[in-house]
Amino acid sequence: MKTSLDILTEKLEGLLIRTHDAEEGFKKASEKTDHLGLKAYFKTKSEQRKEFAEELAEEIKALGGEYKKGTSLEGHAHRAWMDIKTLFSSHDAQAMLEAAITGEKKSVKDYEDAIYDSATPPSIVSILKEQLSKIQSGLNTIKTLENL
Repeated sequence: MKTSLDILTEKLEGLLIRTHDAEEGFKKASEKTDHLGLKAYFKTKSEQRKEFAEELAEEIKALGGEYKKGTSLEGHAHRAWMDIKTLFSSHDAQAMLEAAITGEKKSVKDYEDAIYDSATPPSIVSILKEQLSKIQSGLNTIKTLENL
């Protein structure tokens, strides 16, 4: 039978994998776009997610879990869809922004699920809230960029 600690660790490991998904997605977007401003923005977001992943990995290790560097099948599918969409789109930047919005909305939901789980200790909730705040700020920025 799984303990609440096992369940929490698994939840954080899932969040870590999805954070790696976002890191890779933003990295790929920065490599694919010709727009210099977006290239820099996506690169910054990728680096931010790498930092988030490192923080999450530390917490998972502290709980006795394992650090898993990798991405999910869902993340691979999302990046493949982004590749196809931009390949056939004359509005490369617009397609990438739409894909980023979709990914960021998923991240917000994942973080909220972890934050509002009563098994999540306050020290981890604090880290997740700080990261969530940055994700939400980034989502607002992406939405603003999309409307330009």
